[in-house]
This record gives sequence, C-alpha cells and structure tokens, in this order.
Amino acid sequence: MKKTLIALAAVAATGAAFAQSTVTMFGVVDAAVAVGNGSTSNKTQLKNSGYNSSRFGVRGTEDLGGGMSASFHLEAGVNNDDGTGSASNTNNQTVTGANAGTQGLTFNRRSTVSLTGGFGELRLGRDYTPQFWTETAFDPFGTNGVGTNIAFNKGGVTGVRASNSVGYLSPSFGGVKVWAQTYMGENASTAAKAGDGSAVRVTFDQGPVSLAYATSNTTVSAGVKNETSNVAGSYDLGVVKLMAQANKTKVTGTADIDGYVVGATAPMGAGTVRFALSETDKAGVKSNLTAIGYVYGLSKRTDLYATYGSVKNKGGASAALNGAVTGANQSSTGYDFGVKHSF
Repeated sequence: MKKTLIALAAVAATGAAFAQSTVTMFGVVDAAVAVGNGSTSNKTQLKNSGYNSSRFGVRGTEDLGGGMSASFHLEAGVNNDDGTGSASNTNNQTVTGANAGTQGLTFNRRSTVSLTGGFGELRLGRDYTPQFWTETAFDPFGTNGVGTNIAFNKGGVTGVRASNSVGYLSPSFGGVKVWAQTYMGENASTAAKAGDGSAVRVTFDQGPVSLAYATSNTTVSAGVKNETSNVAGSYDLGVVKLMAQANKTKVTGTADIDGYVVGATAPMGAGTVRFALSETDKAGVKSNLTAIGYVYGLSKRTDLYATYGSVKNKGGASAALNGAVTGANQSSTGYDFGVKHSF
C-alpha cells in the first residue's frame, strides 16, 4: 500500500482556513532473467526493468484554493539488479565519465514542480519529452524488455527526457489535449545552442479511440539538428486492443530513420497477452522485430511476465537482443522471465 503522509497547516494565525498537503512515496522493483542469442556471441544476465521501469519516488500536492494546486514530483531510476542509480543529464548533451551510469541515486526520471488549475498545468524541471510519450503509450511492450520497439529512442539525448524544461499541458477540449515543451542546454550566449529544443504533442481520446501526433526539434551541436516526429492510434475492442505507430527522425548530414510498430494486447485468464511487430529502416539498413509475451497478475501490485523476441536484419544491419552480438544480416533471439512489484 502506498504510504501517504497527510499534513494540515494553518494558513494564518487567525486560522479561519487550512491548506491540505499530501506527500506520497511510490516505486516499482522489476527484475528478469534475460537471455540473448546471436551469430557472434550470446549473453545471459539478470537485468532490471523487463516489464516496467524500476524506480523510487516521492510526490506531493498542495491545494491552493480556487481550483489551483501546487505539486512536486521527484522520481529516481533504480538498477535493482546491482543496486546502482540511473544516470541523469544536466544539459541535454552527450556526457561521459562519472555521470555516465554507475553513480548513486539521482532523480533522473523526473524532477519537476508544477502549478495546476483550470488553465491546465505549468511544469518546470527534468521531465519526459512529448516525442517520447507516443512511443511508449502505443507500443504493447512500452519501452522495456526484449519485446520493445527496436526503433525506440531515435530522438537522441532528448529522445526520452529533457533537463531544464518548461512545459504546458492543456485541459481537455472535447477529448483534445496539447502538451508543449521547450528545453535548454544552458549554453553561454557566445556558444552553439547545443541541447536546446522544443516539442509539441496533440492527443485525442474519445471512448475506445486514442490518437496522437508529436514532433520535436533539438540542436545536437553546431549546425546539427535532430527532428523527430511520430503519429499513432489505438482502438480498444474490449476483447483486444489494437495499436499502431509510425515515426521518422532526421539528423543533419545523415540518412532519415523510419520506423513503425503494429501490435495488440488482449486479456487472457488472469493476465494479458502482448504481441508486436516493429521495424527500423535507415536507407535500407533494416531490422525487423517480432515479439510475443504474457503478463500474469498475482495481485494488483505484483506480476510475473515472459517475453520472447526475434529480430531479422537486412542491408548490413546487425541489431541484437539482450546483449548478444550478431553479424551483419544475421538474426538474433532473446527472452525475458521476470517479476514486477509496485508500491
């Protein structure tokens, strides 16, 4: 059960009114035995986050009255297979060294403060990027494990999250919502604007139908830009939920990268079957992934899961699964067996 602390504080010594605040601790611990097979080498490992991303966080909300509230969200990635924390990024630019991934706990997943009201939500800090959210929401495997879209995270350093961001999330207008975001590399005025960018996502949700479009433009370095866009949709038939997405990335000086995902989820017994086909194609260098999996619910907070994936490469591609290594135009297979617990 989530552990919630509720504090009531007087807003004035005269004490006619009280403001209510809530602070909640939450998290996910997910680990899997993962096997990858390739034409060059195989690999067996215990990895974290085969189904959901392992995390630890604290969030809170204060009612400001008049329909407004203030909130914070601090969420850290946890590598529970070895106890390390996940890396963050201070300026949306490539980093090496001490900040690259073996440090202690950082609030790399999200670190934001927000004001919310009838106008929507204004959110500041390190946050997910709009261009990423479509990728995970319209993939049967999200963005975790051996079954996830091999075209995932083509947006580079800001493909998933951005630091120093200012975002606006609108209320719903007949099922339509807008998420706009800008983020900064925090460079001197005389330097290239590396790490600067902006993105927007428009969604429509009505009954069983969900649609989304997102686009972003990020300065990678002097004269180099990354433009990523995607479009997606899903339809929930009850007995099965169908979903599909297509995405394109343009990086200055290189060939475009195109990708797609089509798949479905369906309830079966005490769990859910997941199936997906995905592709990434860069000027004919192409990889195709087929994945199938099952998630079995032991309770509302604990799941067992199994996933199998098989990737085929063409045009010189050499994508491999779960840490295996495979040669150009060769195949690779992999599977995960894991358990996830949330609190």
